[in-house]
Amino acid sequence: MKRFFEKLSGVKPRDYFHILLFLLALPIAAVYRLFRRDLWLVCDNGAEAADNGYHLFEYITREHPEQDCVYAVNKDSRDREKVERLGKTVAYGTFCHWILYLAANVNISSQKGGKPNFAVCYLLEVYGILKNRRVFLQHGVILTDIEFLYYENTKMDMFVTSTYREWEYVNSHYGYPEGTVQLLGLARWDKLHEFDTVPKQILIMPTWRDWLGTNALAKDREKDRKNFTQSEYFKRWNAVVKSERLKEICERWGCTVMFCPHRDTQRFIDLFETDDPYLTVCDYDHFNVQELMKSSAFMITDFSSVQIDFAYMKKPLAYFHFDYDAYTERHYHKGYYDYEKDGFGPVFHTEDELLGYVEQAASGGFVNDEKYLERHKAFFTLCDKDNCKRNYEAIRERYPRR
Repeated sequence: MKRFFEKLSGVKPRDYFHILLFLLALPIAAVYRLFRRDLWLVCDNGAEAADNGYHLFEYITREHPEQDCVYAVNKDSRDREKVERLGKTVAYGTFCHWILYLAANVNISSQKGGKPNFAVCYLLEVYGILKNRRVFLQHGVILTDIEFLYYENTKMDMFVTSTYREWEYVNSHYGYPEGTVQLLGLARWDKLHEFDTVPKQILIMPTWRDWLGTNALAKDREKDRKNFTQSEYFKRWNAVVKSERLKEICERWGCTVMFCPHRDTQRFIDLFETDDPYLTVCDYDHFNVQELMKSSAFMITDFSSVQIDFAYMKKPLAYFHFDYDAYTERHYHKGYYDYEKDGFGPVFHTEDELLGYVEQAASGGFVNDEKYLERHKAFFTLCDKDNCKRNYEAIRERYPRR
């Protein structure tokens, strides 16, 4: 009970409006459920339709049009029209979203926070006030120890994993009841088997750091920007992106660089801008992450889960771990995955070492090393175009029609 009140204290004023929406939606949803007894509500993060939720929704509307299925997306999302062409949608975070969320036979999302309001739903679900069926498609392959995904912190009914090692780790360490964690594959992987690579395109995609803060609506924006520019994270990645050596590599070998900052870095994206013709700084309004990976020949990342998607396509990459100790202590704790032994590319801790390898890789045409191709064989339990099919069938089997 003490923990409940601690979480309750974290509910912000704007969240109280959603408590009212929840209470108003309850009786309506109870009646609505009588008319749509097998509704599946699918979503990702609300802002975009590009992750596993969208790909599963696309599969269901194409292969199983008989299934009552709705996708939740922000009404002002650039992807809304794309989803509407496929099937039914609801505006994310609205009163209607609440009604469908409460009425649905199954709620399916690639995000733990994929619901009308995360703070309110967390209290309702984790503490047993609201008992509903929730499927976690996942945003990526789990490599580390992520405490907020433990069963006690989610109470998910079904948890999708994509490799045997991931399944084994989550199943044995995260506390889920037997049969909850299933090995099915990421739905979006079905689209990674056909792609056209731009031969000399380098993709730089670092992940975020929790200790830098994720409040994109900070009241003091200038202080927010100043703190970010003073961080080691910004200084090290900005040094790589605007490096004279990287520029020389691009000029000598005809390379181009696509720099795609993490979602939580997007509010600072102008700080990375440059006039260099070889570099494109990618914002989420105009670039699709999966398409960037499919079109790129080489990736530079740190700990981002996109490394697995890129490696899935058997493409070469390199890791920049300038803050490994801080990351494993303050962001996600070390799990079963060892970058030196299991990674799909070499690990570097300095800019000079990293760019030295990039030049070597560029001179050789970005050909993947046999050592990393062998790791691919050992790591990827599932490597086919049936990920959406497996996810759909597993959900259908686990949650029969009412």
